[in-house]
Amino acid sequence: MKQLLLDWGAAPPQTLDNFVVGKNTELLALLTSLAAQHAANVKPQMITIWGHAGSGKSHVLQALHTATQGLLLTPKHAVSEFAWSADQAMYLLDDCDQLSEEHQIAGFALFNQVREAGGSWVASANQAPAQLKLREDLRTRLGWGLIYELHGLSDEEKLDALSKSAESRGLSLSPGVLPYLLTHFRRDMPSLSAMLDALDRYSLETQRPITLPLLRELLQSGEATTSP
Repeated sequence: MKQLLLDWGAAPPQTLDNFVVGKNTELLALLTSLAAQHAANVKPQMITIWGHAGSGKSHVLQALHTATQGLLLTPKHAVSEFAWSADQAMYLLDDCDQLSEEHQIAGFALFNQVREAGGSWVASANQAPAQLKLREDLRTRLGWGLIYELHGLSDEEKLDALSKSAESRGLSLSPGVLPYLLTHFRRDMPSLSAMLDALDRYSLETQRPITLPLLRELLQSGEATTSP
């Protein structure tokens, strides 16, 4: 197989514009407004977003980071990076539920500094703040501001979003392609959208229509190229 298949799982840039809204209209409107207000340096917010794995939490935080150049932190960052700066007004903390004890202490201190300085803070977790198994001081702080559940997309919403994406690009998909993709591939929207891009490229290179056999071939080739 050609090099084309080696990057079949590459995800597109994560922005607020390409986030599939589903039942999250109010939250997306808030985050879009927050990004715009950040540019004008007005109305700071303290927000906690929670939802199950694959619901899009990291997507929206990465999108805010791109839109505002805010400081994006995760449990993988060094504790020393959980530091407030007078030059930074937006702080984004992903996967709070996975923070170590040391990271929790640093996160608590950072939250207080951001709030005192009038900055904005957006954190994500897999559960609502009241249910998180974190230090009481940090858990309480995460519940101080606005709290939103990020609802994952239903299978019907994913199929509808992929169908509209294919239609907007003029792609002709044989019946059964998208349902098969949804049941035999990673189910998060960035991965599904990336596979749709890969299907388009593979169809053009092989000069074959996008059918179920073509999808199966691409999936099998992708597994082969990523196997140990």
